[in-house]
Amino acid sequence: MNKLGIQLYSVRDRMTTETDIIKTFNELAQIGYTQAQTAGDFVILPDRFAKYAHDAGIEIIGTHYDWKAIKNDTENTVRIHEMLGTTNVGIGGMPKEARESLDTLKAFIEDMNRTAAKLKKYGCKLTYHNHSFEFKKFDGKTMMDYMIEGFTEDNISFVLDTYWVQHGGADIRRMIERLSGRIDILHLKDMAACGGEKGNAPYITDIGYGNIDFSDIVPLAEKTGVKYFCVEQDGNYEIDSMTSAKTCFDFLKKNVME
Repeated sequence: MNKLGIQLYSVRDRMTTETDIIKTFNELAQIGYTQAQTAGDFVILPDRFAKYAHDAGIEIIGTHYDWKAIKNDTENTVRIHEMLGTTNVGIGGMPKEARESLDTLKAFIEDMNRTAAKLKKYGCKLTYHNHSFEFKKFDGKTMMDYMIEGFTEDNISFVLDTYWVQHGGADIRRMIERLSGRIDILHLKDMAACGGEKGNAPYITDIGYGNIDFSDIVPLAEKTGVKYFCVEQDGNYEIDSMTSAKTCFDFLKKNVME
């Protein structure tokens, strides 16, 4: 891994105005990030957002975009992603109603496949980001099992999240191996547990402060064809979001990156 990206949800508090967006892209580039994945609303027009990223030397390698817009307004979705310079059109998780039963899950999988087929005509790929709820079982199989088996492999890829896989009780390395060739973006997110005020429940922390060993996860991911690696910190910062972005980068630079 010689390039590292960041899921911009990690620094969302610093991207609320146009001025802040410009400043944040430049600060991320100064840290060493060269790639980014977007998260939700751009705040400003997408072409301006993309310009500021590219001006800072940061490549947009994928999105978390609105599922309804992807499904119902595919042409405009593709147009926006062309502005951003990426063909990875992503959703950050399935709608709540899709998780209610095996029937609603199967309907969601069919929707994903239909939408992915439309995107493919424009040269785009649909991507799916997991949390831990996908490891809930219906009829003895996890929701993740059904998606892995049901998604059209050529049209849909996974944005696998290391924290949420472990939080869901699955093995990160085995999941990466199982999805060989089907992960375009890997989210690097660390897990910690402690006593005291936070109790013993696992929680997201800055990379290097947790217990996930990325030194063997990253080489395995590269071996199985993962194209992009993105740090993601949901908000449990040791200090603040930009310090977290630097802490995560510096740890990975020292211990994992080539």
